[in-house]
Amino acid sequence: MNILFVHQNFPGQYRELFAWLVAQGGHEIVFLTQRAVTQPVRGARVVQYRSHHKTAEDAYALSKYWEETCGNGLGAALAAVKLREAGFTPDIILGHVGWGELTFLKEVWPDTPIIGYFEYYFLARGGSVGFDPEFPASDHAPFIMHARNAVNFANIQTVDLGQSPTAWQRDTFPESFHSSIYVRHDGIRTDILRPNADASVMLGRLNRSVTVEDEIFTYMARNMEPTRGFHVFMRALPDILAARPEARVLIIGGSETSYGRSSGAKGGYRAEMEAEVGDRVDWDRVHFLGKVPYADYQKIIQISRCHIYLTVPFVLSWSLLESMSMGATIVASGTPPVREVITHGENGLLVDFFDPSGLARQVVEVLERPGDFAHLGHAARAHMLRHYDFRTRCLPEHVARINALVPRAKAIGIA
Repeated sequence: MNILFVHQNFPGQYRELFAWLVAQGGHEIVFLTQRAVTQPVRGARVVQYRSHHKTAEDAYALSKYWEETCGNGLGAALAAVKLREAGFTPDIILGHVGWGELTFLKEVWPDTPIIGYFEYYFLARGGSVGFDPEFPASDHAPFIMHARNAVNFANIQTVDLGQSPTAWQRDTFPESFHSSIYVRHDGIRTDILRPNADASVMLGRLNRSVTVEDEIFTYMARNMEPTRGFHVFMRALPDILAARPEARVLIIGGSETSYGRSSGAKGGYRAEMEAEVGDRVDWDRVHFLGKVPYADYQKIIQISRCHIYLTVPFVLSWSLLESMSMGATIVASGTPPVREVITHGENGLLVDFFDPSGLARQVVEVLERPGDFAHLGHAARAHMLRHYDFRTRCLPEHVARINALVPRAKAIGIA
C-alpha cells in the first residue's frame, strides 16, 4: 500500500503506527512534515515542506490562525503536487487537522481517502481558556476561539473519517462532527513502558544514583506552564518538602510555553514561581532536569514513589498514560480529561486543581505510606493494558479503519 502521513512535527502522534508500518515492510510510505529530519528513515521517505505564507504579528486576530493554517495547507499541497509528478499516489492519507496541512490535499488527490486527526476544538467555555481565574480570558476570547475553528470546519468536509484519541477530546467538537470521528488513542507501548524495580538515575548534585529505595517524587510537562498546572505544583512544593525531609523532587520539562499565554518574566513561569515560593523551599532537594532523553525519562518515572500530573481541561498528555503503563502511583488533577483514565482510589488519586494544599497533603500521604498505595500503580498499568496498549487495543482498530477505506487487495494485514 502507498501511505502518506502528514504532520508538521514528524512523527507526532503517528510515532507508533508509522514505526509499525515501516517495520512491517511491503508499503511505500512517505511522511510530509515541516520538521527538518537530517537522518534518513529506513523504509520510508521523510519529505520536508515549507509553509507557503507566514502571518504578520499584527494580523487581524480573528483571521490570523486561518491565514496561518492556509499557508501550511498550501505549502503541503504544493509538496504533494511534486510527489504526484514524481509518480507517487497514496492509497490512504493520515494527517493532523489542526495546522491546516490536509485542507487542500483533495485538490491534489481527489480520489484518495483521508483520515484526519481531530485533536481539539477551541472552546471559549469548558476548555483551557478561562478555566483558571488567575489567568482570565480577554473579552474577545470567545470570538477568537470560534474563529480558530475555521480549520476544523473546513477539514471535517475534507476528510473521509476523523480520529480523536480520547472521548473527551472528541466531545469538544460539535455534535454534528461526532458520527464522523472514531475514538481510539494512538497507543501506548506497554511492552516497553513497564515497571522496573532496578532502575536508577544519576544525580550529579549528589554524586550518586537514586533508586526506588530513595524518597523520590516527580512532575513532568513538556514545558513548565499554567496549562499543565506548574504554578499549582510549585505552590504545593514547600509543604511537601517540609513534611518529608528526606524527599527529593525530580522535575522534567522546558521553560518555554507550549500552550496559553507566555510568561513575561525572564526564565518563564519557572522563574516566576521560584521567586514566589522563595526561601520556603529547600532548593537542595529540588532537581530541575530540563528536557531529558526518552530512556532517562522512563527511569525517572520508574523510580518515582509518587508522580504528579496536573492539567486544565485540555489535550491529555501522553506522559500520563505512559506513567500509568510504568505502574506509577499518580496524584492528578480531577479535571475532565484526566477523569477519563483515572478513577480516584482505583488506579490513581485525584485532587482539586485549584488546591495546592490538598495536592500537598495527598502527595505526603503517598510518600509516607507507599505500600498503602502500591495497588494503584498496578491497577493503572492494568488499565493501560486493557484499553490503551498499542499492539492489542489501538493498532487493530486503526488498521481496520484504514482497510475500510481502501480496496480489499490493498488491505493491511496484522500477523
